[in-house]
Amino acid sequence: MTQTLAGKTAIITGAARGIGRAVAEALAAQGVHIGLIARTEAHLVEAQQALQAHGVNVAYAAADVSDLPQAEAAVASLKAQLGNADILINNAGICEFGSVLDMDPQTWQNIINVNLFGTYNITRAVLPQLIDKNAGDIINISSTSGLSGAGTSSAYSASKFAVIGFTESLAQEVRRNNIRVSALAPSTIVTELATDANLINEDKKEQMMHPADLAQYIVAQLQLPQRMYVKTASFVNTNPF
Repeated sequence: MTQTLAGKTAIITGAARGIGRAVAEALAAQGVHIGLIARTEAHLVEAQQALQAHGVNVAYAAADVSDLPQAEAAVASLKAQLGNADILINNAGICEFGSVLDMDPQTWQNIINVNLFGTYNITRAVLPQLIDKNAGDIINISSTSGLSGAGTSSAYSASKFAVIGFTESLAQEVRRNNIRVSALAPSTIVTELATDANLINEDKKEQMMHPADLAQYIVAQLQLPQRMYVKTASFVNTNPF
């Protein structure tokens, strides 16, 4: 039987814009209370005000997810405002491209810190809440770059491959707690992140996936009967050419 999402609470990282914001909108429309985490408070305030139009509780915490103390403080703040979470969407991420020799080592490290350690940090902080409920969903946003590497994407691919490995390992740890852990691997989606990385052909934008498309899928996945879960799913643009 399809699960109802109304009344549940979701924490979403990278939630102020792009995929995170679209997922927040889609879940709020289903009656889900929303906890937003992102770096920029001004963007979080704007997102909070828009989401409250759905009649759900919305709280936010500004934090750098790559910093464990900040991640823990953000999750604690959202718990105090919204109660224990039922759903965690690890979406926060950054990307930059360059060859191994051309990319500054600190840039390489930053990509790993945000994309991998950010996912770990928030998950570690939220997981006890799900274990207490003996139920829950964690969805980690990876990428098709986490399924196959490409020239100039060593840092981004390494981080997204690692997210899939982390996801699969965690899923085995918490299955007996009725917690479903999934990794989603989309190809290029029309976001500011992709635009800034010169991945979007302006003339082809309407032929490429948009954040709302992935958000629609995430809602459907969360509504699946509790006795089943999606281990990994990959999404590609039908005709981006």
